[in-house]
Amino acid sequence: MLSILLAAAAAPTAVDAERAFAARAQQVGQWTAFREYAEPSAVMFNPQAVWAHEFLRNRKDPPRSVEWWPARSFVSCDRRSAVNTGPWLIRDRNLHGYFTTVWLKQQDGGWKWSVDGGDELKTRLPRPRRASVRRASCGNLKAIPAAYRAATEPTALIAGKPPADAGQGRSADGTLIWEWRVAKDGSRRFETKLWNGRAYVTALDQQVAAPKS
Repeated sequence: MLSILLAAAAAPTAVDAERAFAARAQQVGQWTAFREYAEPSAVMFNPQAVWAHEFLRNRKDPPRSVEWWPARSFVSCDRRSAVNTGPWLIRDRNLHGYFTTVWLKQQDGGWKWSVDGGDELKTRLPRPRRASVRRASCGNLKAIPAAYRAATEPTALIAGKPPADAGQGRSADGTLIWEWRVAKDGSRRFETKLWNGRAYVTALDQQVAAPKS
């Protein structure tokens, strides 16, 4: 546990945290790493929204962990919140797709993830040589509605009650917003918006089809 805390604390950016998270999964096991890096009220999708710690509590690590790499990172002006996305790969099963993870910087300077999702793809995405980072504008912050200039409160985790299938989060400075909505059939949409100095622009819009019956 000490090594994971040191790795998280040493990660200056969400991209660095993502890489440390992925490396940790190879060291100690996939779901073990997911549990270590998740916030207490982190959310995953299965396909409906579930509390990550409840979903992962007794889940055994697979023989070989999924591999993943950050390709793009959308970062708030204050650099304390980010949404990362990139390819994943399960070599021994010849499966591949993309992931999307919301990262929040903690009071101790480390990072924890609060939302994790993604999808399988027919075509394998290339492994990026480096992640591209797009930061929200720090200009004209007074124009951001007051209601958006305060980070959302962590979702209340109630044992035995799943999280809502529609949720939103935002950075403390209001320059980064992420939203998800899961339909009854399990299809899902995830959006990320960045402040550009005048308005919010969509930086990421991902739609996941309903699981095949």
